[in-house]
Formats: sequence, structure tokens, C-alpha cells
Amino acid sequence: MAWQLFRLGRWSFVHHKLVVGAWVLLLALLGVGAATLSGQTDDNFQLKGIESTDAFALIKERSPQAAPDGATARIVFEAPEGQSLSDPANKQVVTDTLATVKTTDVQSIADPFTAGTISQNGRVGYATVSYDVQAVELQDADRTALTDAQASAEDAGLTVAIGGDALAATAAPPTGEVVGIVVALVVLTITFGSLLAAGMPLLTAAIGVGVGALAITTLTGFVTLSSTTSALGTMLGLAVGIDYALFIMSRYRSEVRKGRPLDEAAGRAVGTAGSAVVFAGLTVIIALAGLSVCRVPFLTQMGLGGSFTVAIAVLIALTLLPAILGFAGERVTSGGLRFLVGRPVHSGGPEVRTNGRRWVEGVAKLKWPALVGGVLIAAVASIPVASMQLALPDDASAPAGSNARVAYDLIGDSFGAGANGPLVVVVDTKGAQDPEAAVGAVTKDLQAMATQPGSDITAVIPPVTSDDPAAQKSFQDQLQAMQLATITVIPSSGPSDEATKNLVADIRASVEDLPAQTGARALVTGQTAVGVDISDKLSSVFPLYLLVVVGLAVFLLIAVFRSIWVPVKAALGFLLSIGVSLGATVAVFQWGWLNNLLGLDTTSPVMFLLPILLTGILFGLAMDYEVFLVTRMREAYVHGTPARQAVVDGFVHSARVVVAAACIMIGVFAGFALTDNVILKTIGFALAVGLLADAFLVRMTIVPAVMLIVGKRMWWMPKWLGPLVPNLDIEGEALTSRLDPPAVADGIEREPVTAR
Repeated sequence: MAWQLFRLGRWSFVHHKLVVGAWVLLLALLGVGAATLSGQTDDNFQLKGIESTDAFALIKERSPQAAPDGATARIVFEAPEGQSLSDPANKQVVTDTLATVKTTDVQSIADPFTAGTISQNGRVGYATVSYDVQAVELQDADRTALTDAQASAEDAGLTVAIGGDALAATAAPPTGEVVGIVVALVVLTITFGSLLAAGMPLLTAAIGVGVGALAITTLTGFVTLSSTTSALGTMLGLAVGIDYALFIMSRYRSEVRKGRPLDEAAGRAVGTAGSAVVFAGLTVIIALAGLSVCRVPFLTQMGLGGSFTVAIAVLIALTLLPAILGFAGERVTSGGLRFLVGRPVHSGGPEVRTNGRRWVEGVAKLKWPALVGGVLIAAVASIPVASMQLALPDDASAPAGSNARVAYDLIGDSFGAGANGPLVVVVDTKGAQDPEAAVGAVTKDLQAMATQPGSDITAVIPPVTSDDPAAQKSFQDQLQAMQLATITVIPSSGPSDEATKNLVADIRASVEDLPAQTGARALVTGQTAVGVDISDKLSSVFPLYLLVVVGLAVFLLIAVFRSIWVPVKAALGFLLSIGVSLGATVAVFQWGWLNNLLGLDTTSPVMFLLPILLTGILFGLAMDYEVFLVTRMREAYVHGTPARQAVVDGFVHSARVVVAAACIMIGVFAGFALTDNVILKTIGFALAVGLLADAFLVRMTIVPAVMLIVGKRMWWMPKWLGPLVPNLDIEGEALTSRLDPPAVADGIEREPVTAR
């Protein structure tokens, strides 16, 4: 494969105008597609086949006009100090405000005066606006009506905040991308000592991100995707795009300094470093695409979107980068910044005392302390994982001062935390002999639970809240027509609290005998119930995901390194990295340690999909560093260097580039940790910490320590396995022998072979 990549890189260098033109044309076409074909994104986490969503489906089936999972807006009103919402003037303002939000998509409006959602002091009340369609399908007129109504009520003297999912969040400035690019520019400039050389990986990565993001945006016109899919693709595309270009660029400059012709240097760089890029990219693609085995639609979207942008980054690095090098010519290796002149540009031999050499020689002298100390640090940092709680993101984690957060806090302070996330018990009476009795039995069970000491139930709202005969008759008619009834349970704890999750389990346990007793069945739904069900689903498929992804990646690494123990060691090291990452995330987001540095002013459970998503992304990126670092060790070993010395030499050759790549990736992900989007903030922080631990603690400390301890046995592979595993020649041994045959053999001088 190295030879084919050599030819691709050299061809792209020579035909640079054609290659650059093709990529620019593709970018332009996708730009037109994104501008004309794109649709809206949908950030609702939905999953078929779980109890909470089955309850929504049941309501839709029995009552087609209902939209139980439609968009909602909770309009919270607060009267000035010393006044009440029931005062005639304030009551009229509330009534007028609710009248103005009535649009064609509004299904119902629960007035605070008729629904009883007025606080005890009379100052705070909230109305619930339910829509026929989901938030992604709302029209601009729906959102405009809400914002205009809010402004009108505030002008009349009330404090108004709107929560729920009806109001789409305004687009935030691209903080993550800007921070990542700035960090990358600084690191690349220090690494290469030249602004021109530093700009090339940034340019190619930007084009790759543009292609990936525009393609995903165009796809939204045909498939409903979440906004996180595009954002995650941008995050990964920017990080790996810069890193992959950095490795090839570094090898190109090294080949030019050896006196190679520029086109040959480009071919050699792509044939050697490019081989590592291909297999590093494949590990990331396998890890991300493997999320589809979970059969969770939104995870599949994120995984496939991320793997697509990574594949684009690999293609860009193999073709567009050498083409741009063809435009730059010798300028990319000449010149430089004065303050960086004089640094060693390569790690040649032991006489060049680079920081990488000092580090690995220190690890070689203290192999066992480095190994034991590194494992202990990772183990201690992983302790918080034992108390990790998972939940759906809600308005409690919205930025302080935002509309959603103010509404959430007002409701929680005035009505109790559980009012922000009521549970709904749907009683299906289709198979019941006495439907009313079945509904009554469930209601009595729930009311009995509410009276128990330490109960987490604040209130139980039955289908009929009045003794009026007309109300009873209406309920009976509705029950006969729809064959279902809904009972609302208000927890004492918040939607993401562990106590509310336990309440969901308790309610389900209390109604599990209902089918046998009455022929009816009861389903529990609501925001917390959805989060519990999805978390359980992800936990059940996690082992299968690990088996598929780790198995494929380990087999790939066996083929890359021709070794059993190197892939095993790589996978075990990843467990340390994921432990540190999740531990830090729990400490910051759930425990609140230093969370104000990330712009957080509250604690909350960890986002429910983080563990499995982080595992996929971080595993792929961790294997990137394993490939880039150990490939040079393998290259030295197969060329005759003793095993332990090969570890030192390979580390010295790749240390600077790996450190630069890690700093760039950490900077990119840390930039996304500064955004207001809680999903991106959590993913960005977890990835930044995970890569920090993986690159510097695991790959650059524990890995060389283990390889120095084990020695040449690290490269062992059973004889029977050798013929079954393809020889990928990632270290480019066949390429080197083909391009540089011995100059003297049998007394006859030969010229090096010219690549064609």
C-alpha cells in the first residue's frame, strides 16, 4: 500500500492545479446544495421500542389529533413585589398575552388561573402551550408570536420567561472553531518555525471541514438530523484534519532536508506518514461508524456524520496537502521566524538533545516507577466514575440568565423542582373488563405511594379532578372512546435527580401486576422516564459495541504492527484514558469542582449519551496516537535497531509531532467546551481531558515504559497467525527498498530507482 500512496502523493504534487481545482469545485457544489436543499435540524432524542416512547405512540394511535411529543412552551409570569397575578390588571395582561400566542399550530393552552398553576404567594404562575407539531416543524410565526407576547407582557410590568423546546436557541458564535484554530496556528508555528508551513494544515483542514459540514447540511434536506451531528463532525474534522496534515507535512519537510526532489519528497511523505494516517483514520472511522450497532438513531447519525468528516480529512491529507505543497515549492521549507531559528529541526542522533529524547531516556531509567505511577494517577482520577449519574439535558443546565433557565428556576422555586418534569402514567384500558375500575386502581396506588414516609411524590393529578357529574360523564365518554387515561404525577425532586429516576422505577413496579388484576396496562412516560429508558438501552448495547469496535480495531492494529501485544497494550491503555476523562467530567459537571471556569453555575448529572459516545470518539483518537508513535518504533525495529533502543529512537523521531498534534486536538475540543450548548460543552470537555491523559500520560509515559520493560517480546506474533494477517508495510520498508536499492551490490554501482 505504501507504494500506491507514494504514487498518489507524487501525482497530486505534480498535478496540483487539477487536484486543488477538483476540491474547490466540490466545495462550491456542496455550498450550493447546502444553500438550496438544506432542511431543519431536530434535537429531540427519540428512540422507538422503549416504554416511555411507546406511551406517546399509544396516545397518538387512540387519539390521532393529539401530539403528546409535540413542542411545548411554558410561559412563566411573575408579578412585581407586593402585587399578585390575580390582580385585575395583571390578570388581564396574562389573558391578553396568552391570546396573542394562539397560532394555527397551537393545540391547547393551559391557563394558569384555570389550571391552578399559581404559586402560594400569588406572584408566579405559568401557562403551558402545547403544539400539534414538534419543535423542528414550528413556523417562524409561532416563535414570533411567543417573543412578541413576552415583550408585550414585560412592557406591561410583568417579568416573563419562556421555557420548553418551542423557542429554538439562537445560533451562538463559532467560539469552538475560533479557539481551536488560534491554538492550532500557535502550535504549528512553533513546530514548523514558519507561518507559511503552519498555514497549510489549517487551510486543508478548513476545506475538509467545509466539505463535511456542507455535505451534512445538504443531507438535512432529505433526512432529519440533529444539530449536534454537524457540530460533532466539525469538531472532529477540524481536529483530525489538522493533525493528519501535520504528520504528512512534518515527514515532507524531513525528506526535503535529506535532499530529495520535491515531488519525490511529497510521494515519500504520503507513502510513509500517509500510511499511518490511513490506518489512524480507519480506527476512528471504525469506532464512530460502529455506533450504528447500537441501533439508536441519533447515535447512528452522530457516528456516521463524524466518520464521514474523518474520511474526508484523510482524503484531504493524502491529496490536497501534497497539491498545495506543489504550489508552495521550496518556500515551505525555507525562511522562518527569527525567534524560532536555531531550534533542532530533527532528532537525528543521540547528540541532538531534544526534549523528546530527554523525556524518553528518563522513562527508560525509571521504567517501573513510570508505569506504576502512571497507572495510579489514572486510577485515582477515575474514582468519581463510581458515582456517575446520567440524565437527559434539560433547562436546568441552560446558561444563567437565558430565557429557558429563568423559566426553569422560577417554576422550581415557586412550585417545587418536580413541577419542571412531571411524570405521566398512561393507562391502556383496551383489554380491561372494567376500565374505570382499572384507572381508579392505578390512581389509588399512586396516591398511596404519595402518603408513604419519604415519598418523592408531591401530587397525583387523576384524569377527573372534579366531582361534578358533568365532568364524570365527560371522562367516561372519553375513556370509552379512546380506551386510555392519563394520570399526572408531580415528583418532589427535579427531572434529572436520582430520586426521580428511582420514582420511575417504583411506579413501574407498583403497576406491573395491573394486567393480571384488571386486564389493563400502565406505561410511565415523561422527560425523566425517557432519559431512564434511553440510558438503560445504551447500557444494554454497550458490551456489543465494545466487542465489535475494539475487536475490529485490534485486528487492524495486529495487521499494522504485526504483533499481538502492541494492540492489546493499546486497548488497555485506552481504559485508563476513558476513566480519567469520565472521572474529570463527573467531578466538574456533577460535583461542581471548578465548574465556573467553564461558565457553569450549577451542577447536573452527566449527559446520558456521553459514556458511549466518548468511548467511540476517544478510542479512535487514542489509536491515532498509538499508530503515530509506535509506527516509528516499529520502523526502527524492522530496520535492525534492537527492540529497546528502537523504542527510544522511534519516540525521539515522533515525539515533537505527537505533542503538537495532541496540543492542537486538546485546543480544538477545549474551544467547544466554552460554548453555551451543554451537549457540545460536555463532549468538548470530556474529549479535551481524555486526549490530555491519553497523549501525555498513557502514550508518552506508560506505553514506552511497558515496551521498554517487555523488550522484543512486544513484537511477538504466533507463527500460524502470520500468513492470515495481511502485511500492510505501514513503516514503508518495501517502499524504501524499491526507491533506494543498495548503491553497491556485487561490485557494481547502481543509481537509485526513479519513481514513475
